[in-house]
Amino acid sequence: MSKAHFGLIGLGVMGENLVLNAERNGFSSVVYNRTFSKTQEFLNGRGANKKIEGAVDLQDFVDKLDRPRRILMMIKAGPAIDAVIDQISPYLQAGDLLIDGGNSEFRDTERRVAKLESKSFGYIGMGVSGGAKGAFDGPSMMPGGTKASYEAIENLVCKMAAQVDDGPCVTYIGPGGSGHFVKTVHNGIEYAIEQILAEAYDLMKRVAGMDGNEMANVFSSWNSTEELSSYLVEITEVCLRTKDPDDKSDLVEKIMDKAGQKGTGLWTVVSALELGASVPTIYSSLNARVISSMKTQRVKAESILNGPALKTFDMGDPSNGMPILMDAVIAASMASYAQGMDLLRIASDEYKYNLDMHSIAQIWKGGCIIRARLLKRIQDAFNADPKLLNLLLDPWFAGQINSRMSGLAKIVSGAAEAGIPVPCLSSTLDYINSYRTSRLPQNLVQAMRDCFGSHTYERVDKDGSFHTEWLE
Repeated sequence: MSKAHFGLIGLGVMGENLVLNAERNGFSSVVYNRTFSKTQEFLNGRGANKKIEGAVDLQDFVDKLDRPRRILMMIKAGPAIDAVIDQISPYLQAGDLLIDGGNSEFRDTERRVAKLESKSFGYIGMGVSGGAKGAFDGPSMMPGGTKASYEAIENLVCKMAAQVDDGPCVTYIGPGGSGHFVKTVHNGIEYAIEQILAEAYDLMKRVAGMDGNEMANVFSSWNSTEELSSYLVEITEVCLRTKDPDDKSDLVEKIMDKAGQKGTGLWTVVSALELGASVPTIYSSLNARVISSMKTQRVKAESILNGPALKTFDMGDPSNGMPILMDAVIAASMASYAQGMDLLRIASDEYKYNLDMHSIAQIWKGGCIIRARLLKRIQDAFNADPKLLNLLLDPWFAGQINSRMSGLAKIVSGAAEAGIPVPCLSSTLDYINSYRTSRLPQNLVQAMRDCFGSHTYERVDKDGSFHTEWLE
């Protein structure tokens, strides 16, 4: 009996869909799950009558795979990955390859690549985006590790990935944990855009008094534009149109206002702080999720802390797509991508990843959660200047920001006067205003630091480092 081309460990929803994707693209597979009953359930259900067989244990699993073995692990990040590596390593041979397709922290992947490569095994840390549906239809894949390891799976992942007009949504990202780092930043951008759209929804509902269908119509019009056409805008419209089957009211209004998170947004912000990258829009989206979890405190605070009376203000005609609010959403979305790409640029230099920004934008154009028409413009920007310091300095993006700053400022000021929090929109306004200001007030901060701690300072008119005895 011939052996399978591809192996999968972990039959969660993502694992099931990825192995079905591989089988559909011509790769016979063998699957293993810690509980064999789950394997049997899959083989008798979605995996029935396909070129997929099961394994009762890891020895059986490895024996059923053709060499060099290509094994994808879709299991919980953290100690579980290390445990499986330790368990399966005795059965592997030189040239065999393990792939971690979960959301692992990039430093863990760096460590595992070094450990496995020292044993002559290959190891790939591969970010996978697209959710359950994307895993089946074709996700965006971000594999990092040695180039030789990537070449061993290139044929497989190029067929499994989403396909767009300029190729499959997968490329070799770079060495070590670069693939998981890029996926982490992807998720940070995802957090930001989700929060931006949520803030727009909140303003439409509370300021304009719009219902789900009326708001959905605005999002539908936004999704027809180059600047906002995207998967996240598309599904926001769907969420707003969906009704509660019990009473036909807007289902979204029945959902508890507490957002979950799995850690990747936090990793984005921590990495940015470590690397000295400015990502305030992304950070604000993470903080918004944190404060949303404080539901009991917020309910109590509402009866104690006073705010301004709710005021209406002009966000533009809903029948015309609410253009003032749209300007704010476009500016904040562009800032989110700019902050994410800036973080990738800095990390590429610091960690010697040699990231190709044009290629990263290309593989995000399909399959993944942040896919958007705007990514073509991001490709163009980095194609014109591969060393571009910030996306907002590109002529097209600069023109967009310049034309939409007035709308962003009107929305932020109107929301402040109405007592409605818009953390991502307001952070974006501060970010852009700070970035475009050649002299910021941190000269006073430096003076204070030198005054209390003799930290010294630089001068604009002389070279060198200076200290003043301020308190004399």
